[in-house]
Amino acid sequence: MKADENKTKSLRAKVKPAGITVSIVEDDASVRSLLSEWVRSTDGFECIGVHENAEVALVALPQEKPAVVLMDINMPGISGIECVRRLKPQMLDTQFMMLTVYEDPDHIFKALSSGASGYLLKRTPKTELLAAVKDLCAGGSPMSSNIARKIVQSFQRFNSDLPSGAGNLSPREREVLELLARGHLYKEIAGLLEISVPTVNTHIHRIYEKLHVRSRSQAVARFTHLSS
Repeated sequence: MKADENKTKSLRAKVKPAGITVSIVEDDASVRSLLSEWVRSTDGFECIGVHENAEVALVALPQEKPAVVLMDINMPGISGIECVRRLKPQMLDTQFMMLTVYEDPDHIFKALSSGASGYLLKRTPKTELLAAVKDLCAGGSPMSSNIARKIVQSFQRFNSDLPSGAGNLSPREREVLELLARGHLYKEIAGLLEISVPTVNTHIHRIYEKLHVRSRSQAVARFTHLSS
């Protein structure tokens, strides 16, 4: 009996704890190798797929069902943005993080509108990138500081370019939208504004209605695009 117990403990010790599952879509072989090594060598993460283009990813990712996809934008053939646009409706539980060299408002808008929830530049260090993946899984919208700054600047120019009906955003709704754009979680917004989480949800619902959007990323993308 004791020998069986020891054998069971030994087997359990060899089983690697489940971590955040990550798939990578990147056409540059060296970048692809580096990213996969970062994920595989870090506790709490598991790399379950590495793909060199969007065409392969469109077939493989729905089968892999990763928690997070690190997606390049500029690839031969189908772009990363178009890949996310096609995959997001069938992979609602998967979070897409754009990992790219582009930091202009047009690419940011298109990526967020396609269904991406995070946007990082490729020069992001390993520690920051993996922390951002965790944040993404926790409900955040992590973005590189340069990207967040562009979004905040866009928000500051937002008032005169709002779509029909959006000019009715209340001061509180504008505060909530700006904090959303900065990547804060609902709980964090509630704490910063000293209101309850249900109240935050109510404000966000009204913001969506006024901006004619259906998600956080679309709301952020709307004012980013309008102010570019």
